[in-house]
Amino acid sequence: MYEVRVEASFSAAHFLRDYHGKCERLHGHNYKVYAHARGSELDEGGMLLDFSVFKKALRQVCGQLDHTNLNDREEFGQNPSAERIASYIAGKIIEELPQLGQRDGGKAYLCAVDVFETDTSRARWLAP
Repeated sequence: MYEVRVEASFSAAHFLRDYHGKCERLHGHNYKVYAHARGSELDEGGMLLDFSVFKKALRQVCGQLDHTNLNDREEFGQNPSAERIASYIAGKIIEELPQLGQRDGGKAYLCAVDVFETDTSRARWLAP
């Protein structure tokens, strides 16, 4: 089994409804995102997945979130938690690279997306 990881970052504002504490007020983060793909077959060049293709898909998704107020996006249901952001990014990567959504029969699949709000706090989406 092989695994590859690419990373990107974006800056955005958000606040959390239904939360009682300082995060219920508008604030921002410099998010760091790692996307992981896993598979057991390498291509003829010895690669699981072309880093540049994978990185381009992740950066495109993160670019759409960069310098926005995440609460303005319907996808997050007014509560853009790191968990919801990770799930959103995973879905968008799979839209960009449909082959990563196929666990069986595909060479590689998206297995995890990590979203760091800070250096010490992250949420992870894991493929079912």
